[in-house]
Amino acid sequence: MLDIKIIRENPEKVNELLKRRNPNLSIDSVIEIDKERRQIQFSCDELRQKRKNMSNQIGLMKKNGENTDVIQAEVKKLGDEVKELEDKQTELDNKQKELLLNIPNCPSEDVPTGEDDSHNPVLKTWGEPTKKDFELKPHWELATNLGLLDFERGVKLAHTRFTLYRGKGARLERAIINFFLDVHTTDHGYEEILPPVLVNSNAMIGTGQLPKFKEDMFKCVDEDLYLIPTAEVPVTNIYNGDILSEDELPKYMTAYTPCFRREAGSAGKDTRGLIRQHQFNKVELVKLTTPETSIEEHEKLTRNAERVLELLGLPYRRVILCTGDLGFSARKCYDLEVWLPSYNNYKEISSCSNFGDFQARRANIKYRSKATGKLEYVHTLNGSGLAVGRTWAAIVENYQTEDGHIIIPEVLRKYTGFDII
Repeated sequence: MLDIKIIRENPEKVNELLKRRNPNLSIDSVIEIDKERRQIQFSCDELRQKRKNMSNQIGLMKKNGENTDVIQAEVKKLGDEVKELEDKQTELDNKQKELLLNIPNCPSEDVPTGEDDSHNPVLKTWGEPTKKDFELKPHWELATNLGLLDFERGVKLAHTRFTLYRGKGARLERAIINFFLDVHTTDHGYEEILPPVLVNSNAMIGTGQLPKFKEDMFKCVDEDLYLIPTAEVPVTNIYNGDILSEDELPKYMTAYTPCFRREAGSAGKDTRGLIRQHQFNKVELVKLTTPETSIEEHEKLTRNAERVLELLGLPYRRVILCTGDLGFSARKCYDLEVWLPSYNNYKEISSCSNFGDFQARRANIKYRSKATGKLEYVHTLNGSGLAVGRTWAAIVENYQTEDGHIIIPEVLRKYTGFDII
């Protein structure tokens, strides 16, 4: 959530940044409501002071034996007026909060302006796109031939965009998860978390999924519980409403979870294979930092995700998302895109975002500054480390052999127990 104080002090700058995302975005309605509620607050304070003065006068009049019926009636009338103004102020507070919950974060000054992902600059590439002297097959074809994935039974058990892994396909998925967790905990210093995969609406509001993206969520009927779209939600919200000490920061946390997304509005996109599923596995990286270190920690988090791709020998590139492609809560985001021969292109496998204090204001996560002793909002960061299904697909496609088998990357062999499928 945007800081109302910054909106009040520099509305032109906030509007300028938001319009870089979308020309239709504006905080003008927030400012109008804020002016009205502050005027009501001023009127309320005046009436309360007047009522207090009159109440003191009543005490003196009673002490002198004077009749106080008239002035008491006036005090009661003032009380009714105050209550009416307080109710109006509460109504405006709720309206202002609702507006703020639906306004995205302001992009960082160094985020490039653009309309969509076609305007995302490529910052680096690692490795060369896989080329072989035979025709490369897509992962869904290879996996079906080898009995690793069963798309038909996944649909039979659930719905479209649900997939059943079998045999060595399931074992490869599990091996990737364990490899990711070991690298991030042992080499990169993250604490491993195993969170619930159902969370309440307060947690979803905290990280920005609600209320804006309710249609993308799977909700339990008659329960205030949602299936998580990513481990970012429960892990960030571990500290919802908490006050941390500065010595506790930065916090590094990683978690494996299944993730659930309705993918509303994605009809016709990536309909084959594992790229766009309603249920998929992911290992997430989450950081809580001070404002002073969040930029540096964002770069380090992104490098942690890149290193996993490098250890697997998978060609990738890093792009910076332009303003028109930036996620709702992010102020800056790098996407890591892995090479997939079936698309003859790169596909996103990790988004590494810096949210500034946007999520922390929604989730009320603060720390006490050692320098000032004051309470400040933490900065939150997260990134996929990595999306497991997309990694699985990338391995299958990039490590395939001419006779239709799959070589297992060397770093995974101690987890799979085999070196070829």
